[in-house]
Amino acid sequence: MPEQTTQPALNRFARRRAVTRQALIGAARRILAERGTGDVSIQEIADRADVGFGSFYNHFSSKAELFSAAVGEALEDYGHELDAVAGGLGDPAEKFAASVRLTMAMVQSRPELMRVLRNSGLDHVHSGRGLGPRALRDIEEGVAAGRFTVDDPVVALSAASGALLGLVDLRLREPAGAAPGDGERMAELVLRMLGVPVAEAREIATRPLASPARG
Repeated sequence: MPEQTTQPALNRFARRRAVTRQALIGAARRILAERGTGDVSIQEIADRADVGFGSFYNHFSSKAELFSAAVGEALEDYGHELDAVAGGLGDPAEKFAASVRLTMAMVQSRPELMRVLRNSGLDHVHSGRGLGPRALRDIEEGVAAGRFTVDDPVVALSAASGALLGLVDLRLREPAGAAPGDGERMAELVLRMLGVPVAEAREIATRPLASPARG
């Protein structure tokens, strides 16, 4: 009988902790999207999360740990978005192009997420989360299949990521956001950089995108 009364209480406590932790991460993501930096007070973070000041240290030992968790969550959200559209494609070139096009589309559909990635993405290109590992996998598969002609996939990843995030940054600075055709033009450019012939790169970059695969 004591176990029956204790377990629900523990479950409620765990749920409250999870809600508070997520509120703090959400606040950190909004701050990163707005300011591009985590240089704020813990009190401001707590106020934005609508939690008590003391709650912060129940979940994180420092602001650096919180903002790292916020970037990590954003990268995973981003990665899941890419997988939902491009994950089922068999051709590495088409998969890479679809990921580029989706990224540019998210400037309009997910601006807060794109601002976090714009401000922190290059620091995490080689972190094993988000676009980086997926793009590197696609480049390596493309090289193995003879679709791409690059000597060093890691260098190619750095160049492609820098170009993509540079355009994301440019469009986020403009009131109108992304311009029509941004995704297709950037996808074609990156495919050509990876060694795909011009005409084929253009054809691949303008293929209809698959609908998101939701689990």
